[in-house]
Amino acid sequence: MQSIIYNQKGQEVGKTELPERVFGLSWNEKLVHQVVTSMTGNARIPIAHTKNRGEVSGTGKKPWKQKGTGRARHGSRRSPIWVGGGVAHGPRNERDYSRKINKKMKTQALFTVLSRKFNDGQIIFMDNLEMQKPKTAEAKKTIDFLSKIKGFEKLGNKKNVAFLSLSEPNPNTEKSFSNFNNMEVGLTKDLNPLDILNYKYLILENPEESIKTLSKRSNKK
Repeated sequence: MQSIIYNQKGQEVGKTELPERVFGLSWNEKLVHQVVTSMTGNARIPIAHTKNRGEVSGTGKKPWKQKGTGRARHGSRRSPIWVGGGVAHGPRNERDYSRKINKKMKTQALFTVLSRKFNDGQIIFMDNLEMQKPKTAEAKKTIDFLSKIKGFEKLGNKKNVAFLSLSEPNPNTEKSFSNFNNMEVGLTKDLNPLDILNYKYLILENPEESIKTLSKRSNKK
């Protein structure tokens, strides 16, 4: 498997060999769904919280005597059927939404999503993306050049257009793209299925090093 490498001006500068185990897998919907839902659950912070009848303020006195009034029997004004009473079976902030994710499953799901993106022509391999100074204008020029590549015309869209994956930390590059609300910058070593699925395109910088980093993850137990 091979793919074209582009420079910051959108020009072809070479080709790179892609490992089958990373970019040549068939789609596995069940695996990807299980990993993605587990990741979103692990990232979820319970905020909604209701008080039960033991937590709401109010008297514990019986509203009226048990019999003889002609009204229904009640034991407390804090009952869920009273206005201002506790909530029965409402959301609680102590609920745990986390799920365990097997490392091999997470890695396999990542490679499955990468393979799908590659087959759909939604991955750009760039030889180098290093900004000498943090300048948004220079980053905009790079995006404009890349959007002229066939199949990547939508790089100028307003929402969730691309995830930029760097082979190593580069503060200038990260700051240069930080003002784009339709892009996100991260490191290849931290890449996960959710990052890729949230954006239409994936830009992989320094393919040789990035592919080495991804391949190493398949060897981890």
